[in-house]
Amino acid sequence: MTEPKRLHIAIAVADVAASVADYSQRLGQEPEVVIAGAYALWRTPQLNLSIRQTEPEQAGQLRHLGWEDPQAESFKCDRDCNGILWERFTTAQQAAEIKATWPETDYQP
Repeated sequence: MTEPKRLHIAIAVADVAASVADYSQRLGQEPEVVIAGAYALWRTPQLNLSIRQTEPEQAGQLRHLGWEDPQAESFKCDRDCNGILWERFTTAQQAAEIKATWPETDYQP
């Protein structure tokens, strides 16, 4: 049986620490990775949720959607008919993107 896709939701936040506390409580688990003041990622059986600190006026906005898909051959992005950016990636491809953006992290999914 193939591993199912996880819906990916990426949200802009004003405060990573406050958002980590709030979303960890809502999801019932701690994030897999936190980059202080910049980023956090939770992976549940159904959901891949990331937050990224942005300018305060962008907080609460959807950054993009996507799929964590074990069958993805490469990290791909496209836009849907409404202009929303969708990404498709494997767990390893997302980890590589995190490492490329924040080389100091030791995130290993």
